[in-house]
Amino acid sequence: MKYIGAHVSAAGGVDQAVHRAAEIGANAFALFTKNQRQWNAKPLEETAIAAFRSACETHGFGPGQILPHDSYLINLGHPEAEGLAKSRAAFLDEMQRCEQLGIDLLNFHPGSHLRKISESECLARIAESINEALTHTRGVTAVIENTAGQGSNLGWRFEQLAEIIEQVEDKVRVGVCLDTCHAFAAGYDLRTAEATNAMLDEFAAVVGIEYLRGMHLNDAKSELGSRVDRHHSLGQGNIGLACFTALMRDARTDGIPLVLETIEPAIWAEEIAWLRSQQVAR
Repeated sequence: MKYIGAHVSAAGGVDQAVHRAAEIGANAFALFTKNQRQWNAKPLEETAIAAFRSACETHGFGPGQILPHDSYLINLGHPEAEGLAKSRAAFLDEMQRCEQLGIDLLNFHPGSHLRKISESECLARIAESINEALTHTRGVTAVIENTAGQGSNLGWRFEQLAEIIEQVEDKVRVGVCLDTCHAFAAGYDLRTAEATNAMLDEFAAVVGIEYLRGMHLNDAKSELGSRVDRHHSLGQGNIGLACFTALMRDARTDGIPLVLETIEPAIWAEEIAWLRSQQVAR
């Protein structure tokens, strides 16, 4: 089964994200469990946790259909001790919030070396950060998002994702979320069904298809290989619709959250309906 949705707002409480996802016909969704641009947040109250769990039950969202995103401030490969410690503490808090809400996955950007340490050292720090968080939590999988490779951000090549995963001790609790816009900007061509299938084949060969735990479905304003992260609505960017049709018809994307982060929330329901219409019997 395809789990298709969007990154919806949690304004008014995390339970409101569930209702908003249901309103647009989604059977998957993403959310921020706290303000994504602040380091600190009030702990989740028991009433909020109960409301979220109740809403998920009401609308039929299981733990594996929800792909929350952590704070944009976190850098798990930070080259400086203070920044690294602050990021690791914030990431652990995000993992624990997922644990409280009964969510199985946490999506995050891997990190940046800020041109102060080597790429390999930064990747090792990211893996160490994941290991630390997994040690202090249970049940939540750390899902690394591929990046567009802007600035000093790592995780834009599949080889970098593989290098992180290789150093994570609990392989069962680590995975990858593939963002189509990021992959395209990083140099993976997705403009045809054949190219899209080849990208998944390369991911399977380099990282392992068993680590694919979610996807962000975004067209791209940016050019192929530009390493610039600029999302667009489906079919309106440089990727085009053939990629998304191919993904809907590929068994490798079954059973994982497929989440829109496209730029027009007003048409998310239409985009979700279109994606569903692309499925054909295999």
